[in-house]
This record gives sequence, C-alpha cells and structure tokens, in this order.
Amino acid sequence: MATVAKDCNIQEQDLRDKEIRENSDSDTDSQTDVLRAAGIGIAENDPTEPILTLRMWVIGIFFCIIVCGLNTLYTLRTPSLTISGSVVLLLAYPLGKLWEKIVPDWTVPLGSWSFGLNPGPFNTKEHTLIYVMSNLSIYVRLGADVLTEQQMFYGYKAGWGFQILITLATFLIGFCLAGLFRSIVVVPKELIWPGVLSVTALTTTLHHINQNQVQARYNTWKMSRYAFFTMVCCVSFCWYWFPDFIFPALSYFSFPCWIKPNNKVVNQVFGMSSGMGLLPITFDWSQISYVGSPLLIPAWAILNVSVSLVFWIWIIAVACYYTNVWNTGYLPFQSSKVFDNTGNVYKVKKIVNAASGYKLDLKKYLAYSPVYMPVTYALNMFGLSFATLSSLLVWVILEKRHVIADACRRVPVLVMESLPGRSRAYSEDDRGDPDVPVWWYLVGCVIALFMAIFAVEWWDVELRWYGVLLACLVALVFYPPLALVYATSNLKINIDIFCRIVAGFVFEGKVLANIWFFDIGYITTIKGLYFAQDMKLAYYCHIPQRQLFLVQCVGMVVGTLSSLGVLNWALNHISGVCTSSAVNGFSCPFSSTHFNTSLIWGAIGPRRYFSNQIGYSALLYFFIIGAVLPIPIHYLSRRYPKSLWKKIHIPLFIGGLNYLPPATGMNYGSWAIVGLVFGVVIRNRVRGWWNKYNFVLSSAMDSSVGIAGVLIFLTVFFTGASKHFNWWGTEVYKNTCDWKGCAHLAIPKGGKFGE
Repeated sequence: MATVAKDCNIQEQDLRDKEIRENSDSDTDSQTDVLRAAGIGIAENDPTEPILTLRMWVIGIFFCIIVCGLNTLYTLRTPSLTISGSVVLLLAYPLGKLWEKIVPDWTVPLGSWSFGLNPGPFNTKEHTLIYVMSNLSIYVRLGADVLTEQQMFYGYKAGWGFQILITLATFLIGFCLAGLFRSIVVVPKELIWPGVLSVTALTTTLHHINQNQVQARYNTWKMSRYAFFTMVCCVSFCWYWFPDFIFPALSYFSFPCWIKPNNKVVNQVFGMSSGMGLLPITFDWSQISYVGSPLLIPAWAILNVSVSLVFWIWIIAVACYYTNVWNTGYLPFQSSKVFDNTGNVYKVKKIVNAASGYKLDLKKYLAYSPVYMPVTYALNMFGLSFATLSSLLVWVILEKRHVIADACRRVPVLVMESLPGRSRAYSEDDRGDPDVPVWWYLVGCVIALFMAIFAVEWWDVELRWYGVLLACLVALVFYPPLALVYATSNLKINIDIFCRIVAGFVFEGKVLANIWFFDIGYITTIKGLYFAQDMKLAYYCHIPQRQLFLVQCVGMVVGTLSSLGVLNWALNHISGVCTSSAVNGFSCPFSSTHFNTSLIWGAIGPRRYFSNQIGYSALLYFFIIGAVLPIPIHYLSRRYPKSLWKKIHIPLFIGGLNYLPPATGMNYGSWAIVGLVFGVVIRNRVRGWWNKYNFVLSSAMDSSVGIAGVLIFLTVFFTGASKHFNWWGTEVYKNTCDWKGCAHLAIPKGGKFGE
C-alpha cells in the first residue's frame, strides 16, 4: 500500500511540474509572488494556537446568523448587494480583540472536560474560521432564490419542513462534492483559488503580521496596509450614499440617454438597464463588482470575458436584434423577463397555476402565445450555455485528462486508508495534520440523499426519487471541471441549462420538478465550489481540515435557519416584493430569471419549445460550436506556447457571461475596464504598489459598500423616508426609453407579431 501511494505521489508531482511549466508566463509575477502579495507565506504556523475556542464559536455563530439573513434579504434586490466575508473580517476583529481584553481568564469545568473563557490573544486561525462560518451566507442565498421562485411566482407554499430539509440537503451534497474531489481541486499547489487572496490580505493586515517585512519587500508608499484599508473604507462608505440614495443617476450614468430620452437607438446602444451599455460608465462599486470584484480576477481571465462581451453581445446580438431574428426586434434588447406575442411580459398564470396542478394547460397555451425571449436572453442563457457544456467537457479531456485520471487511480487508496484501523501511508497534508477521512463525506452523501428524497416525495414537488439521483449524477460529472476553472480564474460557469433540459425531458410539463432538479443538479455544484474555496483557505492559514469540517457543519445548520427565517419574513412583509413596484428595488431579479427559465423548460418543455415556428432550434447548433472550438485552440497553444493562443480559455470565452441577464453590458464593461486597469496597467507600471495594496483595496471596497448598503436600506428605504426625497438626480435615468425597455420595432396593427 505504501509503495502504491509513493508511486501516486511521484506521478502527481510530475504532472504538476509539467502543468506549471506549460502555464508559466514571463510577463507576470510567479505564483509565489502573488501569494506573498496576498499575505500568504508571511506568517509562520504556530501549532500551539487555540482554534476551536468559545470566542470563535460565539462570534462566528453571531455573524453567521446576521450575514446569512442579510444576504438572503439582498438577493431579492436590484442591484443586489452582498455582505462579503471582508465585512465580517473587518467587524469581527475589534470584537475578538475586545474579548481578549475584557473577558476574564476563567476555566469552566464540565465533568472530565473544561474550556477557557479567554484563550488569550485573538489569532488569525480563529479569525479565519469566523469568516468561514459567515461565508456560508453566499451559499444559502442561492437556495433562497429557488424557494422564492416556487412561492412567489408559482404560488406553491411548501412550509418550513420542506424548506429546511431541501436546503440542508443541497448544502450537504455540495459539501460532500468538495470533500470527495479535494485531492483534485484543493490540494494541488498550482491551483491558487484567487477568490481567497483578499481574505488572506485583509487578515494579515488587521493582525499587523510582519508589516515591516512587507514594506521592505515592496518599494512603494510607506502607509501601512491597515492605514490604507481604513482610509479607503471610510471614503468609500461616505461616497456610496450618493449613487445608492442621494444621486442614483451616478449608478446608471448613461448620459446620452438623458440627452435623448425618447430616441430608441441611442437608448438601446448606450442604455444600462435594457440597452447594450456601450459606454459603461458608473460611479457605483456595487455595479462594477456585480459579477465579482474585478481586482481579484487574473488579467487573462478578464480579457477572455471582455472579448466574449464584445463578440457575442456587441456584435452578434446586435446583428440579430436589428435584423429581427426570432422576432427580438419587438422586444427590449436586454431583459431578464420573457414576453408574449403582444410585446408584454408573459402572463404565466394563464397557462400554469395551482388549478392545473402546476402543469401546462396546453389548450390555454396554444390560445395565448408562444414564449419570446430578448436577444441577449436567448443568445447567452441558451445558445452560449449549450456551447459551454460541450466546450467544458472537451476542454477537460484535452487539458486536464491526466490530472483526472491520476486522481481516479488514487481513489481506492484513499478510501482504504480512511477506514478505521488502517494506517495512513498517503498524506495530502504536508503539515502532518490528520486529514478528513473519505468515509465521513460518504456518510454525508447518504444523509443528504435521504433528506432530499424524503422532501420531494413527502411534499410532492413533482421531482421523484430517481430525479434526485439523476440530478446528483449530473453534479458529480460536472463538478471537477467547474472547480478547476474557478480555482484558476475565480469565475463560475453555468451548467444550469443542462439541468433544465434534462428535467424538461424526464419531467415534461412539470415546472416544480424542473426547478428542484436545477437546484440539486446545479446549485449544489456552486455550493461545492465555495466549500472547496474555504478548504483552500484553511490550507493557506494552517487550519487543520478536521476542525474546518466541524465549523462548516455547524455553519450549515445555523445559516439555514437564519436564511429561511429572513426569507419568510421578507416575502410576507416587504411591500410589493417580487414585483416591479417593490420598495427599494426588491423585485427578486434572480428568482425572476429562474422563473422564466423554468417556465420554458418545465412547463412548455424542450420538445415543444424547439419545434415551434419561432426558430429557436437553431440554438442547438451551439452544442457543436462548443465542442469544436477547444480543439484548434488546444493544438495551437501547444504548437506556439509563447503566443496569445496560450491565453485563450474557451470555456471562459463562451461561458464567462453567465450573469447576463440580469447583469447588463454596463456591468461587464465597467468590471472589465477596472480589472484591466489594475491587473495590467497598474500591476506592470507600479508593481510594488499593486503587490502591497491591490487585495486590501478589494476588501476595503467590498466592506464599505456592504456596510453602507445595509445602513441605507434600514434607515432610509425600509423606514419609508426615501418616499419624500425626489429631485432630478433620482429621476433622470428613469425617464428614458432605456429604463422603460423600449423595443426597436413597433407592434403590428393587429396587436400581435409572429403570426
């Protein structure tokens, strides 16, 4: 057994060394330099530091409850704010230091076991685990979108029991995916996981770890990272009151539309709400970071997505729109809604409702209208999503087949060594800490499957037990390639459309089955990405994986209860929630988009949808496009390893626009500009400044906007004070064709198009 494990180690190291050599770029810093810029490698590990302390549990659970609730609340809002982990890191630090100073150092006996009230200095390991527990807030909001869709758009209220079971089940499935594939997507040192770099940078900044050493390494400003963070955070906090409340036109700064508010072409070209966003100027960080902080994304990844935006949205989509392909000229250029043949938003309750058992009423559907999609919706959410699926699988076969094959050969060894009483010859932890046995995750899988199957069968949401198993199989197949992309680029790629299509064929005409197949097959993989990211963070911060395992399990339970409590309160108490007239933009944009998609694939179904007269069957050719594109790029990059071909990443080029809609060209355009300015111009010209401050700047911006957004909502919008505040800066961007969603073509005299 030891010989087998040794051989596996040698093979794995050879493959890693080869991949690192192939992906090295002469014009960028080495991976070591980037990690040190983020504070990784600065602090030495102290194995005597306490980790699972009372202080960590109290502060961690407190923030898990608060942040999970707030992020669930803000998933219902446009633009959506996220209380990021950086906010928790910032606020938890003074609380931890306060505990250190004022709580007495008493020991509380509990029989043969005891614990101390004050374990001493507040350390980085406690701080990081508090972040990990609160970071669950990102996962719970994903499930909240689906629950909102079921309750508010389809009118089916399943109750607390179903909500708790299905949410915990999807949590556990994602958690187990990350654990089972840990050796592929977490352990390899060449997989940096850029999303954690701002966390480590802020942690080392707050704890003043080797600040003199940092200054000596980077020949730049003498201002400490802590002082820089404080300054940026205060300035950004004060500024955010302007684009969010005082002068919201700064957020939607489409001044050409203000000049020509009724000119359709001008509004379609420069509009930021329903237009192309060809002039992506905004002074709102929440708009710029709508798809994630651009300061954390590698420049090569931003370039791939930027070229994708220009080619697919500003060229291909524009050409289709103005030539009225699929009758899109009668609809807004950009929208997360679907429409009927009169140009109005599709009235779903006419064809699917409780009276029909949430199944399609075919006669009413034929008498009403086919479903029409705006051009960006059809092209990105469907065509490019099809291409992403095939390109992702081909890309993995071409680029990562050796890594996957080697990991598969190690699975029997890992399973045998994880059994009780077996010796541990193969170690994934170079610090010598005992790893989490594989069988722990296998037990978690069994529990998750039981909860999911019981929930869908008992509450009769149309998804049968075999649908749960099929959805889990989809997640199992696609998780490794999705994680490999996210671990290198910090960008997620959607496979949701594949889940929708499979469910559409297996459970044709059943919308509830479609949304829960999507939840179990796709949302679990996204949760698994975040769990794996936290596992990588634990490696960087010298936290044993078993302690991390326990913290993540506790956080799952606490976060679920907090999220569901806030969600049910919001859906019952916010005025106009999930409608266009909702206060402060609580129109449920993500749930609305999911609802439209489930309508198409669940109620109408892929067979009927692709056989209608509109011509959407042409989108199926994108499967072929996605499968073919990676092949020439792969061989050109191998043939010319120092050329631009090496920087082309086909899954990102095809699937990088996965937030569009509800994100717009303005969101992606401003995100790309800021990312390239910092990732290329500033990094190359003032590298010392970038190394010292870039990740701290990202944390400061996220923290300040998150705190300011919550404060503004609670003090201004929720109290109703905003109703009495109106002036030109709050209304000018609303009085435009862009905001109203004007179409290029007028509806024919008969009142309908497409006939």
